Amino acid sequence: MEEFTLGARASCPDGFCGAVSGTIVDPAARTVTHLVIEPENGTVARLVPLDLVEGTADDVRLRCTLDEFGRLDPAEKVIGDTWSGAGDYSSRGLGQGRRRPLVVEHAVPLGETEVERHQSVHAVDGEIGQVEGVMVNPADEKVTHILLEEGHLWGRKQVAIPVSAVASIEDGIRLNITKRQVEDLPPLGQSR
Repeated sequence: MEEFTLGARASCPDGFCGAVSGTIVDPAARTVTHLVIEPENGTVARLVPLDLVEGTADDVRLRCTLDEFGRLDPAEKVIGDTWSGAGDYSSRGLGQGRRRPLVVEHAVPLGETEVERHQSVHAVDGEIGQVEGVMVNPADEKVTHILLEEGHLWGRKQVAIPVSAVASIEDGIRLNITKRQVEDLPPLGQSR
């Protein structure tokens, strides 16, 4: 079983390239198709096809160079410009050449969904915690478990929720089990 912890370090053979900030899932097939790797240097995050990924929960290794990584499809696309131009704001007394907020949208392949770190997880009777990662069967790239940190400040534990308990992954992770059933799951180290 491969585990992709969101926030894990990612590296190429020739150096560090960033951290895993999300996974792209085909909801119909329930397979992970890409990891979203976000560089620390502020450049755009990249969609990394799963066939370029190997590694463990805390250390993802890519089978591409840093240069090849930089040429992968961007995980974000700009849908608004970053420069207002001279006329826009000056007519309103806001000064010439002011910057407008950058509008960015996640570039998720058509028909697929992004699962991000700290995305809310909802049991049938309310919110239960936040996504910490996913577990994937390397043989078929199918998601087997959603990794969740659940509980209150003093009693937190990480659990692996079987994908059979996931009703949908649109607008947060929606489960088909109750909070109590999630609380009864063993801690992560015992659930595999």
